[in-house]
Amino acid sequence: MKKSGWSLLGFIFIGGLLGGMLGEILTVFSPSEPIQTIFARSLSPGIDPPLTINLVLFKITIGFLLKINLLTILGILLGIYLYKNI
Repeated sequence: MKKSGWSLLGFIFIGGLLGGMLGEILTVFSPSEPIQTIFARSLSPGIDPPLTINLVLFKITIGFLLKINLLTILGILLGIYLYKNI
């Protein structure tokens, strides 16, 4: 497999996505309170609420929000590890 920057970004994106989904699932289904607080704690950098520019003819809305938790970071690291070892 030819390694490129795009494939690295793909591994990082998929690892982060799967880690984030697993973190959300664990916060909902975990029975104990300490596990929920560890996985529910997240950092959300971004533009919230989105920036809206009304130019009469059309309206532009710009915004993004990243929700990063512990398993998202672990998924990203796993994606980088898999990228280097494939």
